[in-house]
Amino acid sequence: MRGISIFLSAVFLLSACVPEKTKVDELMSQMTLEEKLGQLNCLVAPRGAVTGEQQSTGVAEKVRSGAVGSLFGRHDRDELMAWQKMAVEESRLGIPLLFGADIIHGYRTTFPVPLALAATWNPESMERAARISTVEASSDGLTWLYNPMVDICRDPRWGRCVEGAGEDPYLASVYAETMVRGIQGDLKADDEILACVKHFALYGASEAGRDYRETDMSPARMYNEYFPPYKAAVDAGVASIMSSFNDVNGIPATGNRWLMTEVLRNQWGFDGFVVSDYNAVGEMVRHGIGDRKTVSELALNAGVDSDMMTEGFVGELAASVKEGRISMKTVDQACRRVLEAKEKLGLLDDPYKFLRCEQNRIYTDEHRKAAREIAAESFVLLKNDGTLPLSKGKKVALVGPLADAGAQYTGSWQGAAYDDCRSLLAAMKEAGCDFVFAKGSNMLEDAELEQAACRTRKYVRDPRSESQMIREAVAAARQSDVVLAAVGEPAWMTGEASSRTSLDIPQPQKRLLEALVKTGKPVVLLLFSGRPMTLEWEDSNMAAILDVWYGGSEAADAILDVVYGRVNPSGKLTMTFPRNVGQIPLYYNMKNGGRPAKTDSYKRFSSCYMDSPNSPLYPFGYGLSYTTFEYTDFALSADAMPSDGSVTASVKVTNTGSRDADETVQLYIHDVYSSMTRPVKELKAFRKVHVKAGETVEVGFEITPEMLSWYYVDPFETGAPQLALEPGDFEIMVGPDSSTLQTLMLNVSE
Repeated sequence: MRGISIFLSAVFLLSACVPEKTKVDELMSQMTLEEKLGQLNCLVAPRGAVTGEQQSTGVAEKVRSGAVGSLFGRHDRDELMAWQKMAVEESRLGIPLLFGADIIHGYRTTFPVPLALAATWNPESMERAARISTVEASSDGLTWLYNPMVDICRDPRWGRCVEGAGEDPYLASVYAETMVRGIQGDLKADDEILACVKHFALYGASEAGRDYRETDMSPARMYNEYFPPYKAAVDAGVASIMSSFNDVNGIPATGNRWLMTEVLRNQWGFDGFVVSDYNAVGEMVRHGIGDRKTVSELALNAGVDSDMMTEGFVGELAASVKEGRISMKTVDQACRRVLEAKEKLGLLDDPYKFLRCEQNRIYTDEHRKAAREIAAESFVLLKNDGTLPLSKGKKVALVGPLADAGAQYTGSWQGAAYDDCRSLLAAMKEAGCDFVFAKGSNMLEDAELEQAACRTRKYVRDPRSESQMIREAVAAARQSDVVLAAVGEPAWMTGEASSRTSLDIPQPQKRLLEALVKTGKPVVLLLFSGRPMTLEWEDSNMAAILDVWYGGSEAADAILDVVYGRVNPSGKLTMTFPRNVGQIPLYYNMKNGGRPAKTDSYKRFSSCYMDSPNSPLYPFGYGLSYTTFEYTDFALSADAMPSDGSVTASVKVTNTGSRDADETVQLYIHDVYSSMTRPVKELKAFRKVHVKAGETVEVGFEITPEMLSWYYVDPFETGAPQLALEPGDFEIMVGPDSSTLQTLMLNVSE
């Protein structure tokens, strides 16, 4: 009896240790090899967004056969319901689809483009925009957003800098974490869905600012400057990651095992799934890596779990498994990751969960109010001679091709908001402003390029001559007190496949500005853009410059809020504005070098240009207000700290003007002496504070060892680099932007 008892106890203990079978386990046990590979197949839905040469065909038949795991590019709820019913009710195992989309900065209600959203320097506003976008997208049945894009960009020629948070790794990391939180939450609610951080990795450093090009970079720069935002997203629990188009030091990212497995999974602990970008697997053939079968094997073995558009996984890898070039374990692992994402969403229990949501959560008054507030917060006042804000008594000449082009205000990746955006002209009419309107010019010189850059059903090129349009604008200016010139880039002059060699305002619009200046009337430049522009002439000749980016659905009203002083501008730049293209790459956290230029004037045998200052036109972190601020009493709680301690930096900020305002106080650090060369300054913290007119607030920052640490990466050593703090002297800097700083010295001991 005692033996039986011991035996039963052992059986009980063993059974207790066996984990309960999940729905994923049950599905995996029933799936054929072909069905497992089918879950790894991501296709564009018919009539969906196409961003490459590769097209999907026979999608319905493939869904019915279990050869598709996810669809993207469509957002019609009835259509998505039909696709989901097809997958669930007509395929053998009834596995539901994921529905993905590039919802970058809003769905029906659109917010400022990401570069502008980051310019708020307000994580609460970033998260609010992400949350509303996700609520709306999920209400139409979408379950997977290709957002956030967190590529560091220091070359504004690259069109996709509009999709990210700019040039700084710390700010971009804050943005990454915040957006993931806003999209995913804890994946429990019916309006929390999968985020997808992109593009892994280093896509923003593509050579010459051209899309889809190569990247050549040292590991030290990767870990310290370009990797942090991706890692921040992973640490925030992002469910999926998208590989990038570029190669990384000679190996395409989509087939780069060091990136996808060693860094992403082994070093950072990422446990979600990786999807390729659009046909990025197939494009490795053009990189010269191998034929479709070879590159498909390379991608899966590297750690890519889902093949977007190439169909190499479903088309080639069954044979590769039989040949022993792909292990069944690798296929199972990838399939499990995709199924686990569906399980986390609750789709395996309820495939129609997101297709039954209330649709009264789309484009609500509350959402539009938020979009208006966040848009106004994102605008950056680059120059002001006192002309802004305008008083109601001013007669205004509203000119420029973007004044009556509301469809352009949503920028690239417009979500579902193609026609919702009211123009500045319409907003001024409704507000009862005293103004006269003249278009003044077309967007671009070249009509064909203009059509491509506008990419809208609403924009029609003006058939009148340039001289006629300018005469009309000049006449409007002469009968007015001030000119509002709405000019800049049309929406799709930034974004994917929108690289530029010139960052000037397009020439027809430039000639319009020149004519307006000659009238002697003050000209306020309302700059529509998705990147830094070269504005030396404009800075010298405009009365005021307000960068309104692409502000989204409520951009027009937000512009009037700021122009007429109902909102005090508080945006700060997240990318440096160069004086000219020849300065690129130009970013604030550069290294000193052995012969640094001590002034902006040319001096032989120092690191400088003969024909231009080194300094930017507008530095990182810069932005004016309708008031002024004074920084005083900058102090450290101690001038020394042990390497495991901390000190507090504090500064008093006084609003010395007559208007209440928000100010972003920025903290930078410089490691004076280190075993590897380090940047001259690095953003490590910031706080946005509200300061009433005439009042003073004290802002404090805790300086921790982590803020003083960095990755020492020996290129001849293997293994994961670790953050390390080298004792010594550190400059602690505080100010309103990266160029206007007060400095104190901190000594860190062992």
